[in-house]
Amino acid sequence: MNLIQLGALLSGIGVMLGAFGAHGLQGKVTPDLLEIFKTGTHYWMIHSIALVLYGLSGIGKTWPAWCFGLGILIFSGSLFGITFTGIRILGAITPIGGVLFIAGWLGFAFLAKR
Repeated sequence: MNLIQLGALLSGIGVMLGAFGAHGLQGKVTPDLLEIFKTGTHYWMIHSIALVLYGLSGIGKTWPAWCFGLGILIFSGSLFGITFTGIRILGAITPIGGVLFIAGWLGFAFLAKR
């Protein structure tokens, strides 16, 4: 699977997550947990699309794409974990995903310059 395919697949899953949050979680979790879920879905979508764009760029190095992918898992995954378990200490790892997103974007910018 190439980056374009992976990003497109993750984008489709992101749409499903958004629909689940809007229709399946409404009234089942507190409003603040629903907002946390929405944030996770939002960043999931942005960085899924970033994978598509990175794949389209033709830049051969893959480490920025790895940063985007791991960022999705850690950032969004920790927020989804908080939503479903209520265990807010999971938020302690969320910034790791954020740093990976930043590294991915900075790497993309640096490598695109070449």
